[in-house]
Amino acid sequence: MRDYSPQSLPGKTRRVLQARVGPRCGLKEYRVLWLIGCLLGWLAGLGVAESRAHDPGLSTVQGEWSGDRLSLVAGFAPADVESLLPPAAPRAERWGAEEFAAVRGHLQAVAPRLWEISSDGSPVPAGEATVELLPGDNVSFRVAVRLPPATSTVSLRAARLPELPAGHRQFLIVTDERGSVLAKKLLSARDAVIEVSRGPATAPKQPATSTPGAAPVAEASDLPGALEFVRLGIEHIWTGYDHLLFLFALLVVCRTFRSIVGIVTCFTVAHSLTLALATLEWVSVPARVVEPLVAASIVFVGVENLLSRGAEPKGRWALTFGFGLIHGFGFASVLRDLGLGSGGQGVALPLFTFNLGVELGQIALAGVVMPVVWHLRRSPAFLARGVPAISAVVAVAGLYWLAQRVVFS
Repeated sequence: MRDYSPQSLPGKTRRVLQARVGPRCGLKEYRVLWLIGCLLGWLAGLGVAESRAHDPGLSTVQGEWSGDRLSLVAGFAPADVESLLPPAAPRAERWGAEEFAAVRGHLQAVAPRLWEISSDGSPVPAGEATVELLPGDNVSFRVAVRLPPATSTVSLRAARLPELPAGHRQFLIVTDERGSVLAKKLLSARDAVIEVSRGPATAPKQPATSTPGAAPVAEASDLPGALEFVRLGIEHIWTGYDHLLFLFALLVVCRTFRSIVGIVTCFTVAHSLTLALATLEWVSVPARVVEPLVAASIVFVGVENLLSRGAEPKGRWALTFGFGLIHGFGFASVLRDLGLGSGGQGVALPLFTFNLGVELGQIALAGVVMPVVWHLRRSPAFLARGVPAISAVVAVAGLYWLAQRVVFS
């Protein structure tokens, strides 16, 4: 059996540890210190992550198949469009009329190559393409092609999607001339193809009446899209390092299962409320305000944990609810970037399923982190040294993001 006693460690390592935790440091204390080191390393990795880590890059594409004409309109943020430009093309932090005019020729050349289109297996030649700068600095590409007569199936491949920043998603929806949905899919670099089949013309789907406050009901044709939005919600919270760090800082001082449920519930209710309000465009808070506030919430919780010296601060549920409202506006940017929420059309199912994905991701995180935290909290060494060290790392990471979003943005 392998020896894990302090005496089995190299002499220099043993002397350093004993100087820190006392000469009678045993196996349990060494394990606690090792787990603390792992947690601090993980938190440090989050601290140096990109400030836009919770924004995976999203765009929306609206297609219409009318007769023998297929048109696609794609909207991109300038930061994403720059990935499609040649190296020699000029770059700018903000796009105005002059900056757009300087790259318009390059963008016009990109537009016809955004999509590879085939009709019943045969390639379709590139058609007319235009590009324009929309309010809010978004860039819109419009591509239209003529399809052969009697085309029944069209295949679309987002040919330039792999060139966009890693993790970029495109939500594509294709309708007929009557507004009926023919196909919809959340595209990624690994799955950039969608098949669109045209059947007999049908009347546009009418929104089902529902009782206020009732949960949205997914129809059979909506299930693939619903699952994609659930997955998007899970990916968003798992890659949202600032949201994860905030939630971790809240949970690391929880002493009981009841307090964990209360914290997670308050955070869930709060961000669900502002997520819905912002996505439906009933309340609008610009990202330049939301992002620094999210970082500031992390700093505040980290400092409060330090001042409480490992104990759970009183009234933490109220603080969680207040900051949860701010984080909800951050979550809403994902659905707004996909073009959802304008006029409140077709937003209920994506809103519900995306939020469900966020909650599933949070529950999974708590299920992994809390057993480790509870095990560590049994040790006085963790309460005395581990919680303050973790809280300090949390506060420093929040300050890093705050400076990056206010000073260097």
